[in-house]
Amino acid sequence: MVSRRTVRAIAALLGLTLLAGLGYALRWRSNPSPCPYAQRHAIDFPRPVITRSRLRDVLKPQPSERLLEVGPGTGYYTGMVARAIEPSGTLHAVDVQSEMVEHVRTRMRQEGNPNVEPIRGDARSLPYPDDTFDAAYLILVLGEIPDQERALDELERVLKPDGRLVIGESLPDPHFVGFEGLRRRVEQRGLTFDARVGTRVGYFTRFDAGISDRSADSVE
Repeated sequence: MVSRRTVRAIAALLGLTLLAGLGYALRWRSNPSPCPYAQRHAIDFPRPVITRSRLRDVLKPQPSERLLEVGPGTGYYTGMVARAIEPSGTLHAVDVQSEMVEHVRTRMRQEGNPNVEPIRGDARSLPYPDDTFDAAYLILVLGEIPDQERALDELERVLKPDGRLVIGESLPDPHFVGFEGLRRRVEQRGLTFDARVGTRVGYFTRFDAGISDRSADSVE
């Protein structure tokens, strides 16, 4: 039989572990940064709410399209999207960490996805001209970017006038971005909310860059 002293010791240890984890999460949230490459295995765990199939349903990738993935990490979603735009579509996968870029390049080669172009780049200054992509998506990434507003500006800039933007978020990611605030910020850039799937603690949302909205912005 376990003594009360042992039970109290275990409870205290669990409490300290929980507090340490909370403290770590708060520090990470206040200092936005991508998941280090050394911890890459954690980002390949199954994602029960923001699944690959749900992303495909929301993003609606089409053959021959030119798409952008910001922050692919190890390529959890990359291969699925790349296959959906075959045979002539191209997926550009931009990550700020060179180790992740090389990881994605190797993974896509092994999986037989030659239409993926991994590139090192910063979401705050995307290396593409205006109106380049039919669609862009980033999942569990926006909160890791030190200047989210600049990143959203860049995403709007590189989308074609009829392009679409998909953002995915889920707890317990310490950089989780809530839907309502996100919707307000994206709509301020002239994109129109179109769809959302999931729950409050895990979701995909899509915004459309309408031609009329972009024209109105240019007139002003």
